[in-house]
Amino acid sequence: MSARIAFYPGSFDPPTNGHVEVARAAARLADRLVVAVGVHPGKTPLFSAPERLELLRAVFAPIAAGEGAELDCVTFDDLVVDAARRHGAQLIIRGLRDGTDLDYEMQMAGMNATLAPDVQTVFLPASPIARPITATLVRQIAAMGGDVSAFVPAAVKARLTERLARR
Repeated sequence: MSARIAFYPGSFDPPTNGHVEVARAAARLADRLVVAVGVHPGKTPLFSAPERLELLRAVFAPIAAGEGAELDCVTFDDLVVDAARRHGAQLIIRGLRDGTDLDYEMQMAGMNATLAPDVQTVFLPASPIARPITATLVRQIAAMGGDVSAFVPAAVKARLTERLARR
């Protein structure tokens, strides 16, 4: 039997506790979890792609190992379905916080299913505590000196504090 590979794309700028929840659930579904940082030339992220990969490895490696899954962290700059196929994934993992996410993600899943019928999108719902967390809000709170420790892993909080102190 071949390994079940799950592809979890996102910007992860920065990785949040919501991302951690999704990664944990995805690692339970797959033998290998590929966490993929989307790189888009038009966007100016707080953390560079290599920095985000470093944070993801630090935060997600123990989670994946604890669930018995291998972890790969990669970047991509093309269609999610093309990147998923390139990494041998049968599953695309998407987290859902609310109905707005569901509406958007259903559209994307439909388009992706047409482009790559062999790759299944799997939706993983956020827990009530993680539902309000967005990377955008985390960046805004941190930039204004707020405490983000309830929203991000400790390693991410430390990097946010360090990054924003240099500004």
